[in-house]
Amino acid sequence: MINDLFDRIHKSKGPLGKWASQAEGYYVFPKLEGPLSNRMMFHGKEIINWSINDYLGLSNHPEVRRVDAEAAAEYGAAYPMGARMMSGHTTMHEQLQDELAAFVDKEAAYLLNFGYQGMVSIIDALVTKNDIIVYDVDSHACIIDGVRLHMGKRFTYKHNDIESFEKNLQRATKMAETTGGGILVITEGVFGMRGQQGKLKEIIALKEHYNFRLLVDDAHGFGTLGATGAGAGEEQGCQDGIDVYFSTFAKSMASIGAFVAADQDIIDYLKYNLRSQMFAKALPMIFVKGALTRLDLLRTQPELKAKLWENVNALQNGLKDKGFNIGDTNTCVTPVYLEGSIPEAMVLVNDLRENYSIFLSIVVYPVIPKGIILLRMIPTTSHTMEDITETLAAYEAVREKLENGTYKEIANRTTVDVSDAS
Repeated sequence: MINDLFDRIHKSKGPLGKWASQAEGYYVFPKLEGPLSNRMMFHGKEIINWSINDYLGLSNHPEVRRVDAEAAAEYGAAYPMGARMMSGHTTMHEQLQDELAAFVDKEAAYLLNFGYQGMVSIIDALVTKNDIIVYDVDSHACIIDGVRLHMGKRFTYKHNDIESFEKNLQRATKMAETTGGGILVITEGVFGMRGQQGKLKEIIALKEHYNFRLLVDDAHGFGTLGATGAGAGEEQGCQDGIDVYFSTFAKSMASIGAFVAADQDIIDYLKYNLRSQMFAKALPMIFVKGALTRLDLLRTQPELKAKLWENVNALQNGLKDKGFNIGDTNTCVTPVYLEGSIPEAMVLVNDLRENYSIFLSIVVYPVIPKGIILLRMIPTTSHTMEDITETLAAYEAVREKLENGTYKEIANRTTVDVSDAS
């Protein structure tokens, strides 16, 4: 008997989708309104917003807004039409690539329409069925999906665990000797959920003993780490050891698009083999001109990054001083770990938003282990010391309610289904 394809979907919405009737529109798919800023509107009231990745506050920078508006007026949203390989290539696309390559200290770069799509396609293009992939188990979903396309062998290593990495590298080496392929190692410059930098320097040091190439997704490191903002590789003094460097415009650049940078030969290869770019419309000129302006601000206004880190240090030190567990983050990403169930987490976040006017991202099982509540904050240049002071006070209040059972009691007498939570 052949089953109806949709039977499975009707029976199960998935580990997150099962909460949709209670969560959608508030906990997930929330509507934040007003100009992108440290304070926005949520359900008709002003909140302090810790949930956007506009690290350097460029979304509302007057020069950025001016250039974006002028580019829209000059080119509209469509230009250039068509894929770059056939009809959508311009001098400005080339200029942006050259400037990005110079900024991250690589020979060449290539523009991508989207970060997620780009990473999936980069992995697909770099490896054949004979090659072996070794990647961090906590890698972003775009890396996971790219690896899923791989028809050959792949090994995961424990998150940021160099001993585990080397063991799996040894396994990959033996496998590659059999298949006649090579090894691609993939990690992140900054892990966006927990805030740790990837151990790039330690991984690169193992190139002395093993033959592999390194691909780094530095979405959260670009613009925020390193003396010039060139990312985690610059921060750790090992940029030369990164063979393929990738980042998106969706974080520090406050826009759409992405890029990949490497030696010229590798970029030349990717230009003709990245299927997601070869068969997709070129990045519109609005985003290209806007990215040129944003990149220039990264280079010429170091005070933006300095202000960002002033806020990061004030927030993270304040949390630690008050006894909160923020893990081992060494980046702007600021996680706070609490113990509690999914229903308790929902009540807690509701309290933060409704009674303390604090909006942030909540992460629960299955993304992290059961029994853990992760509240993730993204400090930006736009935040103020007043925002930080109010947030620290709110955190103390909700921690007390979580620990004294207030949230558990509320959760137990609401319609929240606790049968699968622990």
